[in-house]
Amino acid sequence: MDGIRKRFRIKQHGKQHEFLALDGVDLAIRDREFVSVIGPSGCGKTTLLKIVAGLVDADEGQVRIDGTPVTDPGEDRAVVFQTFGLFPWKTVLDNVTFPLSIRGMSKDQAKDIAHKFILKVGLAKFEDAYPHQLSGGMQQRVGLARALAADPQILLMDEPFGAIDAQTRELMQEELLRLWADEKKCVMFVTHDLDEAVLLADRVVVLSGQPGRVREIIDVPLPRPRWEYDVRGRPEFAEIRHAIWTMLREGLVSSSADAFGSRAG
Repeated sequence: MDGIRKRFRIKQHGKQHEFLALDGVDLAIRDREFVSVIGPSGCGKTTLLKIVAGLVDADEGQVRIDGTPVTDPGEDRAVVFQTFGLFPWKTVLDNVTFPLSIRGMSKDQAKDIAHKFILKVGLAKFEDAYPHQLSGGMQQRVGLARALAADPQILLMDEPFGAIDAQTRELMQEELLRLWADEKKCVMFVTHDLDEAVLLADRVVVLSGQPGRVREIIDVPLPRPRWEYDVRGRPEFAEIRHAIWTMLREGLVSSSADAFGSRAG
């Protein structure tokens, strides 16, 4: 992505105001790379992900995948949001087969592929269950299976584990690492959790506060597979986490000071 800028118009006190969400974001993600994106609340992380997904248009700049400009959603990308986005009237199997069916795939072929990924996320015994019969973590597993079954080139994940409890979140992080090791998709993973960002990624993209800009890109040279040992206990993990937190804290303090100055003025 090159020079991505995005503005929004918001109404405040009866007047229209222009809000600059992203200001000149440049980022290249390599094939099969896992990149985490982190930044202060309101810095445009989700907006950036939606622009890559083709769900939101940039005002300036361009996203390209293998040289082809992104203008709309496409089969080369799949999105997993924090809200599970499952059809409540469909079973687990039907939820996972849905994106395959709308592509015109035969029912039997769609089911074969769905079975494979439902098994991979550990829900083989729940294919006939409905979303309301599943825990939050299980519902997110269904969403992940549905995204992977579509066989996208790029997996876009927007705080996918933010709505589940801490213990389940750690299990899901480990499960995602295993699936990524098997499937080797290019992953853009938006999160507000420092530990999660470092644990999962090859590189962590740190965005500045409003408007969002790439402040720094930090390599995570921790060995893989990371589920086989306590990566969080390694000195390198702590050093990378501290470096990211220092940048985020500086941005948060600066934003708070600017907001206080505006109110005082």
